[in-house]
Amino acid sequence: MSSVLIKNGIIVDGTGSSQYKADIVIKNEIISCIGKNIGGKFDTVIDANGKVVCPGFIDTHSHSDVQILLDPYVEPKVRQGITTEVLGQDGVSTAPIPEKYISPWRKNIAGLDGDSTKLKWDWKDTKGYLKLLEKNKTATNVSYLVPHGNIRMEAVGLENRPLTREDIQKMKDITERELKAGAIGISSGLIYMPCAYSEVNELIEICKVAAEQDKIFVVHQRSEADDIVNSMKEIIKIGRESGVKIHFSHFKVCGKKNWDKVDKMAELLDEAEKEGLRVSYDQYPYSAGSTMLGVVLPGWVHDGGTDKLLKRLEDNDLRKKMIDDIKNGIPGWDNFIDFAGFENIYVTSVKTDKNKDCIGKNLVEIADMRNKDPYNATFDLLYEEENAVGMYDYYGTEEHVIKFLKRREQNVCTDGLLAGKPHPRVYGTFPRILGRYVREKKVLTLEDAIYKMTYKAAKTFNIKDRGVLQVGKKADVVIFSPDTVIDKSTFIDPEQYPEGIDTVIINGNVVLDNGKRSKDLSGSVIRI
Repeated sequence: MSSVLIKNGIIVDGTGSSQYKADIVIKNEIISCIGKNIGGKFDTVIDANGKVVCPGFIDTHSHSDVQILLDPYVEPKVRQGITTEVLGQDGVSTAPIPEKYISPWRKNIAGLDGDSTKLKWDWKDTKGYLKLLEKNKTATNVSYLVPHGNIRMEAVGLENRPLTREDIQKMKDITERELKAGAIGISSGLIYMPCAYSEVNELIEICKVAAEQDKIFVVHQRSEADDIVNSMKEIIKIGRESGVKIHFSHFKVCGKKNWDKVDKMAELLDEAEKEGLRVSYDQYPYSAGSTMLGVVLPGWVHDGGTDKLLKRLEDNDLRKKMIDDIKNGIPGWDNFIDFAGFENIYVTSVKTDKNKDCIGKNLVEIADMRNKDPYNATFDLLYEEENAVGMYDYYGTEEHVIKFLKRREQNVCTDGLLAGKPHPRVYGTFPRILGRYVREKKVLTLEDAIYKMTYKAAKTFNIKDRGVLQVGKKADVVIFSPDTVIDKSTFIDPEQYPEGIDTVIINGNVVLDNGKRSKDLSGSVIRI
């Protein structure tokens, strides 16, 4: 039996209660004692004098799905204190995956989850994917949301067509199978194909399956820009009619012309709470977002999957139609070029060496480099990279970041895309909350911030044994300096680890020891 003593620390236990000084004893994976002046012999003794000792941070929107199979340590997450990740986001991930769709699907998710050509893709479903994670081992704990897009793909393929009653029943059966395999809920990304083809009744029906098992529905809603009010109403309707717990992914509003909708968004959240609906959201502390560059293309371009998308990009007449649709807009479609502009969309990752000079450049700069107009320069880049291009875009204000950060429904996430030259949230999200928004701006108290980063997230996702420092709970612990903790990652130079986070313990094992990385892969797969 291994044992760890953390002594002299400032305990912030995750519940929101006031901090206090105490020692913590860990035996094997469990917190066995919290008290003062604990004596005895221990395998490891950590002196946390002057430092905060708190639960490990829970990243409720992670895109480590592929990378964690290639590099199980996922160092940018561990070094910012993340001990648990929720995979399977945005309705498009690794499982379930029928064999005949593996090739187009790998291309479809590459912009979000990275290049997966080094993987065999020999799992078929959530059960197989989670078993592979356990076999490979991981540094962080991982849990999985079964993605709506994968469910739909297995049931009816990648085409955009109306679903029959039999189709929806098949989707419900798949959903039940995947949830029973241990997935902690369902995710959807209603701007991503094939999720975007769904009508509200389809979502209500599969969410009824999740509600029966008291599992969550996590959703990148259909609009985060012009139509965000109607989009939120759609999601709230799904919660009302299915009984499922609703969780909005990376909550925000995009585009200056939509900033006046913030108060109405807050009003909808308040009304949902009064109605008795269970609604929450996560958020990263930046006013710029990140996703796959392919979202700039109108939805019809994605119909049938990435291979057909690439064929459409070969057709000059269809390119003209794409340009017209981007210029004129399509009702209900989030038009990134409209709300951000070519100049505010930056490439973070590509698949081939040919276009590596585009990384870190915006779409106007890339157009100038290629001597093309911005539309066709973007289309060519997507075509040459087989749609495997990541990006970030500037869309909001810090005032709105703070407003959403303070609400009771909020918990913290990274939404970090790990490939290339990423958005700084990959390296800096949680220390940025502690350094900028607690210590410097005093937006949150330390206790409230840690609650949102730990116990609030655990309760939201029904993770029973983590997120709080209590006797009998799993020993996921972060030790940091409250006076120095801060993110260092920037948009210009994102690959910088934060300062002030000294020690990270996962399931009782020290995986970051006084700033030094260990070789321990002590994470667990969390099934519910």
